[in-house]
Amino acid sequence: MANTDILMIGHFAKDQIIVDGNATTASGGAVTYGSIALRRLGLRVAVVTRLHPDDFPLLDELRQAGVEVFATPAAETSGIANSYRSSDMERRQTRLLGFAGPIQEADIPDIEARIYAIAPIMAGEVDLPLLKTLARRGPVSLDVQGFVRVRAGQDLVFRPWAEMAEGLAHVTYLKVDRAEAEHLTGQTDLRTAAAQLAAYGPKEIVLTQSSGVTVYAGGQFYHAPFSPRSLAGRTGRGDTCFMTYLGKRLSLPPAEAVRWAGAVTTLKQEKPGPWDGDLAAVERLLAART
Repeated sequence: MANTDILMIGHFAKDQIIVDGNATTASGGAVTYGSIALRRLGLRVAVVTRLHPDDFPLLDELRQAGVEVFATPAAETSGIANSYRSSDMERRQTRLLGFAGPIQEADIPDIEARIYAIAPIMAGEVDLPLLKTLARRGPVSLDVQGFVRVRAGQDLVFRPWAEMAEGLAHVTYLKVDRAEAEHLTGQTDLRTAAAQLAAYGPKEIVLTQSSGVTVYAGGQFYHAPFSPRSLAGRTGRGDTCFMTYLGKRLSLPPAEAVRWAGAVTTLKQEKPGPWDGDLAAVERLLAART
C-alpha cells in the first residue's frame, strides 16, 4: 500500500502579489496551493521542496493542514512578483525574486505514492534524469511550466523544452495552459494541441484557460467552466485545478474529476490564498451545473 496518495515535488515560493502597485507577500507555488487543496479534499499528501532555512517556518501552514513536508536547505527561497491591474486580473507581469536550486534525487524520501506530481515553478527545479527516476516508481504528473518557464535575469520567459519528446514519454498526466499549448505545438485550437501533446505519451492532458479546464483522456474531451464572482484569488488557479483533478482521478473517472476541478477552482479564485475547503459550496455548485 502506498504511503501517500500524491507526492509533490517542487519549490515552495515566497511571492509578491502586486495589484495596482500595492504589494503583499504570500506563500505560493504548486506545492502550497495544490497540497493544501488536496488535503482539504481528504487526500494524503507529501511535499518535497527546497528553500532558505530562514523561511522554514513558512512551511508550518502546510503542516497544519496535514501535509507531510520534506524540505532541503537552499541558498535562497524561490519567489515571483506577480503584478496585476485590478481591472483585469487575467493579465499579469512576472519578475523573478529568487531561485532555490535543483531538487536532487537524494532529496526524495523513500516513500511510495499513487501519483508523483512534478510541480515546479520554473525551469531548473527538476531535470530529465529525476523525472525518469520518479517514473520508475509510479505514474508521474507534470506541469509543463516547470520546463518552459525559463529564468533570464530577473525575467521569466518562455523557451521550448528541448527534451520534450523524451520527457513526455515518461508522463501520465500533463498540465498545460493555453499559451503553453500554443507555444509547444503551434496549434491555436486547444483540442488539436491536446491530441498532438498526447501523441508524445501522456495518457491525460489537462488544459487550463481563463474560461475553464478541458481534459483529453482516452480519446475523449471533457470540459468544466470557471465561473468565479471575483478574481481576488487568481494566483494559484492552475495549481489548484490540476491537483484537484489528480486527487479526484484517484477515485473518479475523467468526466467527474474535471467537474470537481472546475468547481473547486471557481471557488478558489474568489479568495486569495489556498482553497478554503468548503465542500458544501462545491456540492452546491456541482448541483447547479447538473
